[in-house]
Amino acid sequence: MLTINVVVLLAFIVVLRLRRRTEARSRSDEKLTVVIVLALGVLIAPTPVGHGILDLLTQLANGVTRAGQ
Repeated sequence: MLTINVVVLLAFIVVLRLRRRTEARSRSDEKLTVVIVLALGVLIAPTPVGHGILDLLTQLANGVTRAGQ
């Protein structure tokens, strides 16, 4: 039986949607893309990959804060 990881499927959909030209998008199309990206973020957040991304962003924010002082 073939199983598809929902996160991988959503990531693929996001890549396909973002490859389109900006001029060709309507407001509803942009809203749908935002909803899909948010759903992808919610699914990634509790995983080890999500924690790694959070740690990376935290270190980046701390570096920017220290550089600004």
